Amino acid sequence: MLESVGSLTGSPWIYAAVALSVLLDVFLPVLPSGVLVIMAATAAAAGTATGEVPQAVPDILFLTLSAATASVLGDLVAYRLAWRGGERLDRAIARSRRLTSAQERLGAALARGGGPLVVIARFAPAGRSVVSLGAGAAHRRVRDFLPWSILAGLSWAVYSVALGYFGGQWLGATWLATGVSLVALFGAGAGAAYLMRRPATEEPVSRA
Repeated sequence: MLESVGSLTGSPWIYAAVALSVLLDVFLPVLPSGVLVIMAATAAAAGTATGEVPQAVPDILFLTLSAATASVLGDLVAYRLAWRGGERLDRAIARSRRLTSAQERLGAALARGGGPLVVIARFAPAGRSVVSLGAGAAHRRVRDFLPWSILAGLSWAVYSVALGYFGGQWLGATWLATGVSLVALFGAGAGAAYLMRRPATEEPVSRA
């Protein structure tokens, strides 16, 4: 596995590669940021299992922080761009039932003081893009959106790194370990996508 990942996993550039991939996949959801995070974590597990010097493999803590920080920064960039998008972006969102629905659900969730949808969307394919752009286009307050974005980025990063690391520990540095970890990652994405597609239940409005 280490040979297939290449020398990148044995250099500090792995953190930059992970951060750049995670940062950009809010605009290009086809980027394999989750795959890269899992492969780097698997390489770290292989290094610790074989007793390699720590400098030769990615550090788990730095890898997690790189992925989480880049996730939050990407969310904020998309949020600000959508905020300033003006009427053109509003028309584009209005033409997409998925974006319109996500924007309405997100707005209702943030208005109630909670945004678990932001966390769920981080695991769904393209869900992060939909939610970040929807929050910005709807001019939701950053103080309502940012804490949930941080929680979402950290949750996704910890989950992805843990999959790669423990998969490598239990199954060894093999394609099997990476494959099982990716199945678990995509399984979480499918579950998150299902939850996002479910119609929001109407809650009774309490009156003082």
